[in-house]
Amino acid sequence: MLNLSRMAWRRMDLHIHTPASSVDYGQPNVTYLQILQRAEERGLDIIAIADHNTVAGIAAIRTRIQELELLERLKRLHGNEKHELDEYRRLGRRILILPGFEFTATLGFHILGIFPLETSVRELEHILLNLRVPPDKLDLGSSEVGATVDVLTAYRIIAEAGGLVVAAHANSTHGVAMRGYNFGGQTKIAYTQDPNLHALEVTDLERTGRRTTASFYDGSKPEYPRRMHCIQASDAHHLDRDPKDEHALGVGDRVTEILLPEVSFEAIKEVFLGNDFTRTRPYRLAEPSFDYVRVAQEAGPSIVQSFHERMARKGGYLRATLRDVVAFANTNGGTIYVGVGSKTKNPPVGVARPDEVIRMLTAEVDRTVVPPIEVDIDVLKTQGKNVLRVTVPKGENPPYAVDGVEIYVRQESETSRAVRDEIVQLVQRAIVVPDVAQKAAATAPATVGEEQPIVHPRTGVEVVEMIERKSTKYYTLKDLRNGNVVRNVTRLSARRLWRYAITEYETRPVQVEQVKWHGNIGLWKSYRRAGRKRYDFVQRGSDGRVHVYYGVTDDGIHGEWRSFVEKGE
Repeated sequence: MLNLSRMAWRRMDLHIHTPASSVDYGQPNVTYLQILQRAEERGLDIIAIADHNTVAGIAAIRTRIQELELLERLKRLHGNEKHELDEYRRLGRRILILPGFEFTATLGFHILGIFPLETSVRELEHILLNLRVPPDKLDLGSSEVGATVDVLTAYRIIAEAGGLVVAAHANSTHGVAMRGYNFGGQTKIAYTQDPNLHALEVTDLERTGRRTTASFYDGSKPEYPRRMHCIQASDAHHLDRDPKDEHALGVGDRVTEILLPEVSFEAIKEVFLGNDFTRTRPYRLAEPSFDYVRVAQEAGPSIVQSFHERMARKGGYLRATLRDVVAFANTNGGTIYVGVGSKTKNPPVGVARPDEVIRMLTAEVDRTVVPPIEVDIDVLKTQGKNVLRVTVPKGENPPYAVDGVEIYVRQESETSRAVRDEIVQLVQRAIVVPDVAQKAAATAPATVGEEQPIVHPRTGVEVVEMIERKSTKYYTLKDLRNGNVVRNVTRLSARRLWRYAITEYETRPVQVEQVKWHGNIGLWKSYRRAGRKRYDFVQRGSDGRVHVYYGVTDDGIHGEWRSFVEKGE
């Protein structure tokens, strides 16, 4: 648990260009010292100099300081030069100025490489050469330098060199999320989930709702299970904002706050390597502080998020929280908010004596959850009330159980008792060597533009088979999110979504001639449940069989399914 007494919020802008980005720097006659002075004026504690495919900007700053220090030693420093050197020294004490670059990978994707303060210019240029930036273009400062390495190779090279790897403006032009592109599904996944990528720089961090970039990469999407740290930065190609272009920001016009024990590269990197996603937030000048709880409520319950208004032993509230801990550990990790419900219209109940409740919950997790799992618990404020945030990691040794016997899993926004086949699959997950699984994921096909067969949606369930034994119908169901197949499910034993699928299968079978078809995929029915729109889709297989996918949510719609839905709406 963090020692909050040592922590402080710091303002950082990790994407600042200088005149060394000579091809597209937008404001003439700006000096390097003016950029640092403007960073101080904007209240920044941390900046990164990230010019296009060059480190000429940070080199110019360091060279100028060395020149002035040499004149000082020779006692040949004039008055204005002394003032300049004093300013550089003062600003160097006031601001952490990190060296880096904005690299252009194959196909034009932009990646920030940010390095420790002590990294030399020669080391940085060596890294750029390893990234295949041509030697004759190292000082050009252009976003176009010809053929370089691909995105995944760039991530690896920068990370192995000790750098912080950030996908630049990931949701925008030249961004690896490829928003708006209708191809490259596997590529998008690889480019945004690679283990060498530390964070995404996004342009919509201050927005809320389910369609923001941060919400998309919150770990709830089946094909994007790794939750990503998201930050914002100015990408400043000007000293001052251009009044004629709202996108042409100046130094410090888009800033991230980060909670640190000290201002250092190591402390920053530790945040991005960790699982505490409340340690970064958009900085908002003269506005109310960022309310993480409110943002979570707006996103609603999901496979990685739940809410409990109370946690008393009486009434089963504490037991429900422990079930969620186990379910998240067995699934993909998640966050539990205690003291607040999921609906924003209802005021938070809050947690009285939060320190006491944290000790009690920690003790209960330690006592009841088997095998042991470490959860992080801290206190957030919303509408003047204390709310507990319980962060549960994805467990490395499943299945996890309450009291050694009650095994739970998370399916969409519901925690349910695991059935036999799910328990078997949890055991199988535990015995897979993580490095092998990770390498297999990293080497998945990722060919941009290659036409892929239409795969089923990523959420919902499919009724695979029904057999009848002694007048009881037993179903085999496939969970579309993780591919798990569960056998011997009856209508009475089924959990909510499974029961819906079985009921629809038995009482309202699909009439193929009434389906709204688009090629080999179609829509049978749409409806709303728990405030979310859901779809029952159908698909003709190559063998002529019609597959029905029940209860598909927006999170699971992708590719051709997405295009089909958008055309229909």
